[in-house]
Amino acid sequence: MPGSLIVWILTALIITGVLTQRWWEPRLLARGVDVNGWPLRWWLTGYPRVVLRLYWTWRRLCLLNNMSVSNRSNQRLIGRDTVVQGQALRPKPPRLGWPTPTRTGLVFRVRLHPGQTPAPYLAAARAMEHTWRVHGVRVTSPRRGQVLVRVTALDPLTGDRPARQPGAAALLSADVGRVEDGERWLIDLRRVPHWLVTGATQSGKSSLLAALIKALSPQRVALVGIDCKGGMELGPFGGRFEALAIDRGEAIVVLQRMLFEIKYRMRLCRAEGVRSVWRLPEAIRPVPIVVIVDELAELYLTDGSREGREESEQCGTLLLRLAQLGAALGVHLVLAGQRVGSDLGPRVTSLRAQLGGRIAHRAHDQASAEMTLGDLNADAVIVAQTISEEEQGVAVVATSGRWVRARSHQVALEEVEEVARTRGPVHPFLSTDALLKGGGAA
Repeated sequence: MPGSLIVWILTALIITGVLTQRWWEPRLLARGVDVNGWPLRWWLTGYPRVVLRLYWTWRRLCLLNNMSVSNRSNQRLIGRDTVVQGQALRPKPPRLGWPTPTRTGLVFRVRLHPGQTPAPYLAAARAMEHTWRVHGVRVTSPRRGQVLVRVTALDPLTGDRPARQPGAAALLSADVGRVEDGERWLIDLRRVPHWLVTGATQSGKSSLLAALIKALSPQRVALVGIDCKGGMELGPFGGRFEALAIDRGEAIVVLQRMLFEIKYRMRLCRAEGVRSVWRLPEAIRPVPIVVIVDELAELYLTDGSREGREESEQCGTLLLRLAQLGAALGVHLVLAGQRVGSDLGPRVTSLRAQLGGRIAHRAHDQASAEMTLGDLNADAVIVAQTISEEEQGVAVVATSGRWVRARSHQVALEEVEEVARTRGPVHPFLSTDALLKGGGAA
């Protein structure tokens, strides 16, 4: 009896709150309470509706998508040598855990039957979306014998929801967008020093690089750019770059000077008896450097001439050495391109192995997604292939075997001009042969 009374009281309070929302919502806003940041509508109405659909359709969904099992054998012996196979007449769906609400959806666990694998659940993700009428369903298997189903009822990657106010950014931490649970998308170069960004034309790579540059521009960070498309993508930010190479010849000079800078930082660490610039006293610690490369393939492709092959090999060697040596010395790489496969050269695979952070936008084929995400997480490859042309800027971000969907911020022209007027730190390089401002090779 007391339990029933509590349920009735809570139900009455919820109904009263929904019916009087037009009265109390503006009054709370007038007092400075950000009601729009609360997912009240989802918690009060959307969540119960999705949960009811989930329980109502779970058995039939499992039956139609081969997620049910039966204790009876699906084989029957007829006669002496004839075996007939068929589907069990009384299938048993797996046990469904309690759906826990989140800001934009819900999450629940499913206990697998003996002999089951997560593969049918991964394949049924689209069927779950249509059955429950939600924006997206993400299926993972964080523990043996269990499947974690994360339902996104409200799309946080559209412009419909207000963006959260950015907090104080830590050094080399860039707020570049939002992830699928509505939180900020942070690229932390201290935690993951090197990143690979791939995607087809008009998929959002340039928007992500622009958001990254904008987020790093106020920080005490030196930016070095390589844009072999004549500087069309990174050129508008040229005033903030310590150097900007616009062809492969200039790129080789810039990369050589970066390797020269690394050697100076090695000497400093060796003299102070430390293994990383981050262990140096702040007074003598060198400025972090972020090297941003747009259209990586332009550094590797050749025209068949001897000079072209030599330049390609030199670029591949220099990038690989920077990736291997730069993390502990405050030199970080962000490399973007449409495809980063072995067809570009023998050194590309070694370089890709050094890039711990992977971001895959929409791709034209499965091989492109596998080149970016396949060695980190096979599930992420499947999700990356579902990104449509309408979802420009949406990408799958994978680090250390974990992945998440995210969307980068759009940077307006006025913001680009403001970044271009920003100046970087004074004397960011230890080497006397410093890079020249804004012009690439000298």
